[in-house]
Amino acid sequence: MPDDAPTLERWRGTWRSLGVAAADDAEFRQLMQRYAEPQRAYHTRRHLAECFAHWDAVRADAGRPGEVELALWYHDAVYDPRRGDNEERSAALAAEAMQRAGLDPGARARVHGLILATRHAEGTLEGDAALLTDVDLAILGAPPARFDEYEREVRQEYAWVPMPIFRRKRRAVLEAFLARPRLYATEHFRRTLEPQARANLARSVAAHG
Repeated sequence: MPDDAPTLERWRGTWRSLGVAAADDAEFRQLMQRYAEPQRAYHTRRHLAECFAHWDAVRADAGRPGEVELALWYHDAVYDPRRGDNEERSAALAAEAMQRAGLDPGARARVHGLILATRHAEGTLEGDAALLTDVDLAILGAPPARFDEYEREVRQEYAWVPMPIFRRKRRAVLEAFLARPRLYATEHFRRTLEPQARANLARSVAAHG
C-alpha cells in the first residue's frame, strides 16, 4: 500500500468516533482495493489521503465530524467513469457497512446524504455537507503543478473518450465551475483556495479551447 494511503488505524478511529466497534479490518482492505482499481488515475488512495489532509484542517468546524470522516472514506468507493451513478452506489455500499457495524439509523441516513452531496450539483450547501464537498473539491485550488497532474489523471480516466469530445466536455465542466459565484461553500476554503482554484480553472479552460 502506498505511503500516502490512509491507514488502518485511522479507519478504526473513524468508527470509534461514531461510538461503534470498528468495522471489520477486511472491510478496510477491500475499500483500499477499490481505490486501487485499474480504471482509476485520480480517484485513488492518493485522492483519499489528500482529502483527509484538508479535512484535518477543518475537522473542528464540523457538527458531526465522525460522520463526515466516514463519508470521506466511502465517497468514491465505487468509481466507474462510464457510469453516472457512482455516488449513489458508493452511498449504498457505505449504508451496508454502517448497518453491519450497528450504527444508528439517523447517522446512517446523514452519512448517506453526505456522500450524495459529492455529486456537486449546483445549489447551496450548509454545515457538514458544505465542508465535505469543499474538501472533495480542494484539488481545484492545488498548486499549479499538482492541478495540472490532476487534469492529466482525469484525462487518463476518460482515455476511452475521443480527444475532441473530451476537450469539449471537459471545458464545459470547468466553465461551469468558473461561472459559480463561489467555488467553495465555507470560509476556510474560500480564503485559502478560491483564488488559486479560479486561476487553475481559467488556465485549463484556455488549454481546452
